[in-house]
Amino acid sequence: MLENIQSYLSKQAVKYIKPEKAGPHQEEMENLKALGQAARKEMQTLAKLLEERLAPFKMDRVSNWANQAQICRPHFWCYYRAPEDSLDDVAMAIRLYGQPEKWGISVEVSFVERKKSDTTLAKQHKVLDLPIAPSLYYFAQENGVSHRVEGTEENRQMLKAAVRDGRIRKVLVKYDVVVTTSKTMEELVEELADGFDKLKPYFEKANKN
Repeated sequence: MLENIQSYLSKQAVKYIKPEKAGPHQEEMENLKALGQAARKEMQTLAKLLEERLAPFKMDRVSNWANQAQICRPHFWCYYRAPEDSLDDVAMAIRLYGQPEKWGISVEVSFVERKKSDTTLAKQHKVLDLPIAPSLYYFAQENGVSHRVEGTEENRQMLKAAVRDGRIRKVLVKYDVVVTTSKTMEELVEELADGFDKLKPYFEKANKN
């Protein structure tokens, strides 16, 4: 299951060169592009199956297999929005993490950076207004670098203070689903949908006026 995604995870930060310009690496680049596209297609299939479980949420497009600088980006993501949501609202998303030997998909409450408005960050900060539930954790951005923070009440208060002081720019709430060879697609979709249920209160809190 999701074999192309698993293989593509090893290509993180690899530079893609158009095969016709790659000289002796032409075949390697053709294979890289084919793998990236196949991995993205698997992510699209998964995202679509999940969408069917998440009504009324609708999926956005899955991120590209390489960025504008043609650097491979195997940690695909896909945002989901409720029909009444604006583009600058806080959304829900799934995002790949890890390496081929140990990887998974996280569900998160976050927003699309390039679509944010003056109010988006303040909305996102509201996820800290609710106590953190078991099995969830925070992902905090400090000086442009994001790091995992264990989901405890003590850390919630610490992050609230850090946001207030301007030391932390944004805090996501996340839930991880590990992918294993024995897991079926149906089981994976079910676990991801369960993650959405766990995170929904934080999503609703963030977008509440």
